[in-house]
Amino acid sequence: TIKAVRKRLNPGLEIEGLLRTMYDVRNNLSNDVSAQLHKHFGDKLLRSIIPRNIRLAEAPSHGKPINLYDRESRGAIAYLGLAGEMLRRERTPPAAAQPVI
Repeated sequence: TIKAVRKRLNPGLEIEGLLRTMYDVRNNLSNDVSAQLHKHFGDKLLRSIIPRNIRLAEAPSHGKPINLYDRESRGAIAYLGLAGEMLRRERTPPAAAQPVI
């Protein structure tokens, strides 16, 4: 899909990162998929993980984003963590571009 979009619409398209969502640590499939993503995408795999969470599923039916529906739920906290991770990534230059002291 990325190759097709680059070819037809946006040659400069780059993947910022891959986010694991609906993750359930008790589920072997979630763990296996996570390991495969890490193996194939390395640093592109975001550290943040959004868990499977009923409050996340309920929020849209109440017409609210999770941070307004239940900001203390595991899902809302995970999304706040994701926001922090994205901000840190944007502020931190790639290792190759950092000056050597």
